[in-house]
Amino acid sequence: MRKSTSCEKICKGIEVPTDDEVEALNAMKTLKIRVREIKHKISEISSDKKRGDRSGLSMLERDLSLLKKKWDRWEEKRKKATRERMILLGHEEEE
Repeated sequence: MRKSTSCEKICKGIEVPTDDEVEALNAMKTLKIRVREIKHKISEISSDKKRGDRSGLSMLERDLSLLKKKWDRWEEKRKKATRERMILLGHEEEE
């Protein structure tokens, strides 16, 4: 029989990952998929030397920049949610 640790006694009622963490991770996954699509389009435009039309390139690069900002916001939300969970679990102290 296994001996219960202090974490097992305290942690039983807390979902891991938390709903806030799952929300952030799902949003980040969606952003990552979109970034891959845009990077693929940029690669196609850049490698197609026959066509001189690169007008969409700057728009795609702007979209990447916006997605990076969204990623950074979601990353902060994920870190905050992780820290809150660790405090609830007693693994970290509140400041």
